[in-house]
Parts: sequence; C-alpha cells; structure tokens
Amino acid sequence: MKLAYKEFGEGKPLVILHGLFGFSDNWVTHAKKISTYFRVIIVDLRNHGYSPWSDDFSYQLMVDDVKELIDDLEINKCILLGHSMGGKTAMLFAQQFPIMLEKLVVVDMGVKSYPLHHQHILDSFKNIDLSKLSARSEAEKLLAQFVESNGVRQFLLKNLYWKDKGKLAWRVNFPVLEREMNEILGALPFQEVMVPTLFVRGALSNYIEDDDFEQIETYFPDSQIETVANSGHWVHAEAPEDFFEVVLGFCIR
Repeated sequence: MKLAYKEFGEGKPLVILHGLFGFSDNWVTHAKKISTYFRVIIVDLRNHGYSPWSDDFSYQLMVDDVKELIDDLEINKCILLGHSMGGKTAMLFAQQFPIMLEKLVVVDMGVKSYPLHHQHILDSFKNIDLSKLSARSEAEKLLAQFVESNGVRQFLLKNLYWKDKGKLAWRVNFPVLEREMNEILGALPFQEVMVPTLFVRGALSNYIEDDDFEQIETYFPDSQIETVANSGHWVHAEAPEDFFEVVLGFCIR
C-alpha cells in the first residue's frame, strides 16, 4: 500500500509512525523542530489519516507498508520512531529489517499484550451519526458523553473533516480497527534485536511499568528506558519540551 506522508528538513532520515486513532498531523510540530537536525518523514499508517483504507489490517501489513515507503524514498538506513501502535510496528520492523535502522525510538509501548481498553472510544464513534450533524461542535458534545478527557476528545476530533459540503467524515476506519483490536493489543513476537533503542515512557502512564523492564531488555539488549515526568500515554503532546530533549539527545549522539 502506498502510504501518505510529509517531509521536513534535510540530512539523515528519521521516520515517525503515529499511534492508534492518530495520524501524521499529530507530529507536525515535533517534525518541524527535529527537522533542524534531520530529514523527517511523518507517515499515515493504513486506515488512518490520509492513507488508504483496507479491510486487511495487521502489524505485518503495516511493516510491509512502511518498508515499501522507505524503499520508494530510496532510504537505505534511518532512525525509526513510533508511538503506541506505531511503536509496536516500529519494533516489528526492527526485528525484520535491523540492517535498515541506525536507531529505534519507541514511545510509551511495551512488548507485552494489553487488555481491551478502547471500547468507550469505539462506542462513541458507533453512536455518533455524522449524517445528522451540521457542525463539528455537535460532534464534540456527543463525544463528551463517552470520553471524559478533554485532551483525548480533542485528539480524536482532529480526525473529523468535511468530506463534502455539509458532510462530515472520519479519517479513521473504526470498524476495521474494532474488529482487529485483539491483534492491535497483542504481544510482540519474541526476537532479539541489537539495534540501539530508546524507550520513552510517560510517568503517569501504565503502558511501560517497572516490572516490564526485564522483558523489554530480553527483546532489545541494547536499549535504555527514559521516563518523562508529568505525562501520560501521549508523552509527546503532554510534555513536549522534555520529550524533545530526551529523543534528540539519543538520536544525535
């Protein structure tokens, strides 16, 4: 699949993969800052953002998509950064194509499986009938009935756009993602990867806990784990300056 992407800057390539329900626009601010030092490519994974939708969805397919994009851009070696679902995609890519990576950055995602915890978000989209709405504000009010956090609501609403005059639509293929949620939340298959790797976790997030460190290090022996204070799962959005310093420090050394 030919993925949508945006580029910023010049130099050594750094590819960024967003998380579940996100898309490349979530990373534009960081991409512009990092582009002072690197050629930054922010990607829309399948069924997200401006990339095509497909009934076929798996981590292997996302890895294949990213590999195709990197080959099309004639990139031989890059730094790969992924958040959440994008982080797991990046880890699987590193297992299969380690020679193509100079470094790997995984943002708030471990190698373990996770319990189902997105149902309230999926329920909200099933219960919001966009055909009956005439303004984005109406969708926000309905979304508030299902999603308590204003930050999460604003993150989700970035996917809402005017497909045609008077017709709202989502940039996320929610039916397919709901169907494949067990796949999305499943554990990474075991394979040791010797690519230098940085795991960044939010101090207020439970995606990477202290008890997970040993397992992560068996998968990625050449890794380090940094904790960003005052941030949850969306580390890059909740503590942008601290996140930027940690990631840039790892990438440029």
